[in-house]
Amino acid sequence: MKFRVIIEQDEDGVFVAHCPALPGCISQRATREEAQANIKEAITGYLESLKKHGEPIPPPITEEIVEVAV
Repeated sequence: MKFRVIIEQDEDGVFVAHCPALPGCISQRATREEAQANIKEAITGYLESLKKHGEPIPPPITEEIVEVAV
């Protein structure tokens, strides 16, 4: 499955990654690459926990990029 992940650098320079489709699925790391790798692990663990507890897996979020002239 593919899930949208947002990675942003906070005011302290730490990269924070989260998956909007999975509430509370968040990771923080020193580099963007580390944050991306860690959020993949977090998503895997989150989905395994849902499965273990018989909870439904949320569908991935789809998105479109819209270009706007400014």
